[in-house]
Amino acid sequence: MSETVFTSASVEPPPIPSRPEPDWATLNCIPILAEDAPLVPVSLAPAPLKTFPVYAKQGLPGAVTDCYVREAVYRRLLAAARSLPEGLGLVVLDGWRPWRVQQYLFDTLFEAIRSRHPDADDDVLLARTREFVSVPSTDSNAPSPHLTGGAVDVTLCDADGLMLDMGTLFDEAVPASHSDYFERQGDDLDERQRLARGRRRLLHHVMREQGFTNLPSEWWHFDFGDQLWALYGGHAQALYGPAELETIESRWRRQL
Repeated sequence: MSETVFTSASVEPPPIPSRPEPDWATLNCIPILAEDAPLVPVSLAPAPLKTFPVYAKQGLPGAVTDCYVREAVYRRLLAAARSLPEGLGLVVLDGWRPWRVQQYLFDTLFEAIRSRHPDADDDVLLARTREFVSVPSTDSNAPSPHLTGGAVDVTLCDADGLMLDMGTLFDEAVPASHSDYFERQGDDLDERQRLARGRRRLLHHVMREQGFTNLPSEWWHFDFGDQLWALYGGHAQALYGPAELETIESRWRRQL
């Protein structure tokens, strides 16, 4: 696939707009419709939609071995992947996330920031941590986004399935991970950065076209149906509350 997709002004999507960080107090007051929509495994999808459940691959405690999302999210992801230029694919890195994994990620980042800034108070550490990992919550009125099955982490890959350079690694907790980082640098970019900016624009564009919203601090994080989606999409209510994977035990208990 030619890189002109990302550098030609005639085909490159528009710049990623700058958005404020979420006001979590406001977000957590958004009512949730709590649709009873199933979680489905993204691994069912045909190409060009792929999965790489990164936390399971890394051996995080409690991580699941597939990427699960609500059915409407699944269909929108597949539509986004199919809208990409020929030779490119969409890779889902994470979707529904068990509470245990959310807690592990939050605690790990919180302590990493504390070790770098030992004099920072808890409020500062919390704000810095929430920039990249939301507070673990199973509260039906304010669940962690990934616990709803409406939040999804994605990136682009080439025709051989190799993930493209997007300017930072997935989950890299640095300013350059902000979606609009390269937009704010003006024309002071080298070739690698220009390519990364174009790829971020493309990813942002195809996801937005399918109704997703983007978390401003993470170029990889998109939402549909959760409270972040409602906040950034201007919706009066969210669709999805916290979800759990169905097990044979939960199915039998419900049936009997």
